[in-house]
Amino acid sequence: MTVPMGGIPLADHAAVYAALADAGFTDVWSSEVNGADAFTPLTLAAAWQPGLRLGTPGLLAMSAAALADAAPGRFALGIGASSPVVVSDWNAVEFTEPFRRTRDVLRFLRAALRGETVDGAFDTFAVRRFTLERPPAVPPPLLLAALRPGMLRLAAAEADGVILNWLAATDVPRAVAELGRRRTQFEVVARIFVCPTEDAGYARTLGRRMITSYLTVPAYAEFHRWLGRQEALAGMWAAWAAGDRRVALAAIPDEVVDALILHGSPEQCRAQVNRYVDAGVDVPVLALLPTPEATAADPAALTTLFARLGRDAKEAA
Repeated sequence: MTVPMGGIPLADHAAVYAALADAGFTDVWSSEVNGADAFTPLTLAAAWQPGLRLGTPGLLAMSAAALADAAPGRFALGIGASSPVVVSDWNAVEFTEPFRRTRDVLRFLRAALRGETVDGAFDTFAVRRFTLERPPAVPPPLLLAALRPGMLRLAAAEADGVILNWLAATDVPRAVAELGRRRTQFEVVARIFVCPTEDAGYARTLGRRMITSYLTVPAYAEFHRWLGRQEALAGMWAAWAAGDRRVALAAIPDEVVDALILHGSPEQCRAQVNRYVDAGVDVPVLALLPTPEATAADPAALTTLFARLGRDAKEAA
């Protein structure tokens, strides 16, 4: 499950983590955009629920080492190129050569988290005499967020896993095929948007807003062209480029929304998530979207929802 939950203060997340563990969820994964940072929610989870595995798209070796030290063997570090909006517009860092920079960060982290002294120039940055004072006893596996062939192949060659995002269950085989030969114990992780409501109109309205926010970003647009959605999304892209947001929303076919934003009863959503597993995903990470039936601000409703979404995992445990 993706954490933290909107509407619930971090200080009150002990009950959320307990409910997730009771429902059979095995992992909590954070994401860092413009809300909570990637590490604080996981640090709390490490203290409150020592049975949960922790995953994040973090950037700093010291933060990663500290969390790996707090949760030995239970923490996976994810990195990715992000986008020009997040990197340049929000964080004032030049967004250039995303492939090479991501590769260099991956190589730097691999060495640093083993406790090695890193001293030298990478292609996109230089590091002088950096050594972690407290390298983790168990270096965390490094996972790479990837969309298209180049980054997917880099993940297979140099990372311990790949993080997929914004794809349908039917898209998984194509992405996995690009990985080719992988490292030992390589994991395929997928972030899956889940809107557990039987109000299809509500779910599709929310899904269309999300799709226009994300799939108009060049990297994601090219990703979906590569996946074969050029014809299905051409109307949205044309209207968005012309500045007509209303027409862009209306141009997204229902079948595209339904493939990318899972909706229905919690049991139906769970069955749809299982299709990702059948297609080759090892770790399906649910990103829970708000619904009319249960808001994130209602802990009791969330506990019931977690139990219905996680029943298979609980029974398997």
